[in-house]
Amino acid sequence: MGQSVNALPPRDDVRAAGTASGAQYRPLGSVRAMAWQDMRSPQQIGRWQALARCSVQPNPFCEHWFLLPSLEALDPRGTVKLLCLEVDGQLAGLMPLCRQTSYYGHPLPHMRNWLHANAFSGQPLVAAGMEALFWREVLAWCDSHAGTSLFLHLQQLPGDGVQHEALKLLVASEERPAATVLDEARAMLATSLDAETYLGQSLTQKKRKELRRQQRRLGEEGELETRRSRDARGVDEWIEEFLALETAGWKGRAGSALASGDATATMFRQTMRAAAELGRLERLSLMLDGKPVAMLATLLAAPGAYSFKTAFDEDYARFSPGVLLQLENLAIIGDPEIAWVDSCAVEDHKMIDHLWREKRRMASHSIGIGGGVRRSIFGQLARHETGKQPRGIT
Repeated sequence: MGQSVNALPPRDDVRAAGTASGAQYRPLGSVRAMAWQDMRSPQQIGRWQALARCSVQPNPFCEHWFLLPSLEALDPRGTVKLLCLEVDGQLAGLMPLCRQTSYYGHPLPHMRNWLHANAFSGQPLVAAGMEALFWREVLAWCDSHAGTSLFLHLQQLPGDGVQHEALKLLVASEERPAATVLDEARAMLATSLDAETYLGQSLTQKKRKELRRQQRRLGEEGELETRRSRDARGVDEWIEEFLALETAGWKGRAGSALASGDATATMFRQTMRAAAELGRLERLSLMLDGKPVAMLATLLAAPGAYSFKTAFDEDYARFSPGVLLQLENLAIIGDPEIAWVDSCAVEDHKMIDHLWREKRRMASHSIGIGGGVRRSIFGQLARHETGKQPRGIT
């Protein structure tokens, strides 16, 4: 992460930075829009995997094993394109992009990075050292392919790190009208403490005592067991148990459970199976007499992880099984390859915010594209939305 934004990542992923004499190599690259269906071949997936390995900041929601099943299930007409940065014939950046005619209920055509309701980070995959080049070429592509779009909207990007800084500097240097239109902080687990010490600093002694009492009482209902797995054994059974558990609760009644729609159920089955086969899924379950009362799926993306989906049996709500499972989940602190875990929760979540004390900033930005007239129109729109001049992202 400490590389220059102009230096290339290692040879086996993109190309060695510099030359034998030590002169810095300044890459040339270009962005092209690919139909996502054309990225399903073994060759393209291999290039995609290489990019993920050298990406400066991890994002499993943009990796092939998550994004392709999502697109197959949710974009059957192929309206989403993949903006791909090529450097020396290698894939050095990738971001899904779509065109929208409505902007949060307003009839404003624009481009945006594509996300769905079960993807929790819109950060592109960008090879280390390619951040400035990636954003420069993406914005240039949007300028020349704007069509009817009035601006580019980038949703759910981390509000720190080298990608954010590269985009912020580029927008300022090109004097583009731009604005941060949404700024939130969600719970994050990032600590050097052991699980017991961390918990002791998060919860009062009274609350910890109450949780121990609830755990004992739940154990009186039957045989209580915690199961943790990072391999693919039994993953299909686990998937079906998770879907059933979630559907039985409030999400099922509201019609927002994964199994409430064929497309989201298919997407979940395929992504979880693929993640398990790659060793990228931690499955954590609290079992009572062999049946799950709380379940958690965590996507592993070293040096980070994403707390993707959780569900619990509401018949046992008086025992707080979801909280008890999160106490078991603190063991992930001990994994030397995981430095932080993104909760993927809404800001000020009433449960996880009491356990996880750190915060991860997530922001959405709107950026002017095209010529002067179009950017002027966007500037007026952004001023109306934010109440101030769009003088850059924050």
